[in-house]
Amino acid sequence: MRDVVLRKQKDRLMTPLAEALFTAVHPNWISFVALLAGITAAWAVWQQLYWWGLAFWAANRILDGLDGVVARVHQKQSDFGGYLDLMLDYIIYLAVPLALVAAQPTPFHFWALLALFSSYALNLLSWTTLSAILEKRRWQIRGPVTPQRLTTMEMPTGLIEGAETIIFYTFFLLLPGSVGWLFLVMAVLVLFTAGQRIWWAYRNL
Repeated sequence: MRDVVLRKQKDRLMTPLAEALFTAVHPNWISFVALLAGITAAWAVWQQLYWWGLAFWAANRILDGLDGVVARVHQKQSDFGGYLDLMLDYIIYLAVPLALVAAQPTPFHFWALLALFSSYALNLLSWTTLSAILEKRRWQIRGPVTPQRLTTMEMPTGLIEGAETIIFYTFFLLLPGSVGWLFLVMAVLVLFTAGQRIWWAYRNL
């Protein structure tokens, strides 16, 4: 919900690091290292090493924020890079909840996971389809496309975005005993977010 503001703050904090240490590093390699950290987080969670999982999850999120900054600072932006970043993010968004359920395989956790993943599928469809239509019509939600735009794809804002996802996943790892209920709460909020975008489309298309 606050991603537009938070991305600007994140860029301001990470730009000095990107300028000083990542001149010769392609941002796609940072994305792959972030993937490795995220997969390690999921493995640690599966082994019920939750604090290690939290540490590697934090590393994944930091690196995921850094790759885009490096791309912009060193003029290495590409549509493929944005596409790759999104795909690798979703691998981790799926792997961590799967690992949590594998660590505690109860029927309730399985059904809660199914609800969460179903909400992801509907929400993903709600904004990717809408983004494609907006690109087709050349509409811009926050002004014209420029090299300074902070995301690859345009979409209307919603209740659950990147920042809220980070918060929820952090709680998943801090409170693994309550993960089924947390899955259900997040699923409801993600469905509400999909509904927000459907309503936006109804009002604007």
